[in-house]
Amino acid sequence: MFESLQERLSDVFGKLTRRGALSESDVDAALREVRIALLEADVALPVVKDFVSGVREKAVGQEVLRSVTPGQMVVKIVHDQLVEMLGGKPKEEEGKQAPLLDLAAQPPVAVMLIGLQGSGKTTTCAKLAKRLTERERKKVMMASLDTRRPAAQRQLAVLGEQAGINTLPIVSGEPPLAIAKRAMQTGALEGYDVVLLDTAGRLSIDEELMDEVAQVRDAVKPQESLLVADAMTGQDAVNVAKAFQDKVGLTGIALTRVDGDARGGAALSMKAVTGRPIKLLGTGEKLDALEAFHADRVAGRILGMGDIVSLVERAAETMEQDDAEKLAKKLEKGKFDLNDMSKQLQQLTKMGGLKQLMGMLPGVPKLQDQLKNAKIDDKVVKRQLAIISSMTPQERARPEVIKASRRQRIAKGSGTSVQEVNKLLKQFSEAQKMMKKVKKMGKSGRLPNLPGMPPGGGLPPGGGLGGGGLGGGGLGGLGGPFGGR
Repeated sequence: MFESLQERLSDVFGKLTRRGALSESDVDAALREVRIALLEADVALPVVKDFVSGVREKAVGQEVLRSVTPGQMVVKIVHDQLVEMLGGKPKEEEGKQAPLLDLAAQPPVAVMLIGLQGSGKTTTCAKLAKRLTERERKKVMMASLDTRRPAAQRQLAVLGEQAGINTLPIVSGEPPLAIAKRAMQTGALEGYDVVLLDTAGRLSIDEELMDEVAQVRDAVKPQESLLVADAMTGQDAVNVAKAFQDKVGLTGIALTRVDGDARGGAALSMKAVTGRPIKLLGTGEKLDALEAFHADRVAGRILGMGDIVSLVERAAETMEQDDAEKLAKKLEKGKFDLNDMSKQLQQLTKMGGLKQLMGMLPGVPKLQDQLKNAKIDDKVVKRQLAIISSMTPQERARPEVIKASRRQRIAKGSGTSVQEVNKLLKQFSEAQKMMKKVKKMGKSGRLPNLPGMPPGGGLPPGGGLGGGGLGGGGLGGLGGPFGGR
């Protein structure tokens, strides 16, 4: 979502950090560029003015201009100001931050999702229910109050079946207020911890919508009222948020479609305009594609510092511990076959694909041009999985038996070409050689004599993306499928 803003700010701060000393005019020139970058990213003008003035006030002090690395000091100040604008807290107060959702009330706790039609409320409702059930061990029920949109209630029921979450039985012709009351009664009688209320939306804000949401709010007194807003709508999402805050009242915001090509202005403006924090980010269409919003991590992504913490968390959530341990034992013995490569590719897909993961690595925004030229495509992973799936168990365990006739059969079975099969096998061979070097690791725990590394190797035990931090093997297979172009 922040790709264009990342590129602009990376250029601005790249110039600053290369300077040995900074004058006040240097800081002013850089902040003018920052101001333009934020406005182009669709950040609200009042928010931009406050942000730039706050940065300038701190950046032109003598302690910055006379510091050993003044450019880096300015980047740190911008980072801290971004965190503050996004609703985060200073480092010294991080441990005091409130939980994601306030569920500390007599159950069943009502959580109301509101917003315009098409913003992704129903899908977000199912995602949130799945998250609360799996991560916080809550007993959750969902109820659709949308009686206007055709099949809206049925849509939530289907999503509930997919996520394994109970939904309130549908009663034809029942009005929204009555549905909300029945949902809370059912929640109390059947021992639910949380009841999620998916309210109706409109194509635009109108009094009828506001009255309906206000009536539901007054009847069930929700502990949380979350506005679900589409990040792709830019400044209009900010106006919608302000209208709902003024007329209904919000406790937080859930931004959807942040994996798209939105310019990011809505996310940067909403907290400042509404005074309510962004709590959730919808990062994809799958029901597990919902992340908690962390201001410091988002600020790090915007400034090209990466987000290793989220990367490791995502790996920990998606990787099966048993599989990771088995793979680690095989690597210790220097064994690595196409079954292992397939599991690594599946792990990559579960974690959101290569492009999403690359966005979390520090310094990647500076390599955007090289990455574009490399033409990294997540569809390559799907094709490679299809190729491996078309092989027999013997071929996956012993790739050396795959001769010309077998390669033709595999290509036909996977809907690919013989050239793509050849390329996969070549990349696998390179990955296999790498795994054999892993076996030769000495007591120092460093890989010996790897090309491009100083003598004695340079990878610590479990280091890099293939290390224990990502589950004993992590993304080690990336050397194969995406290397040796």
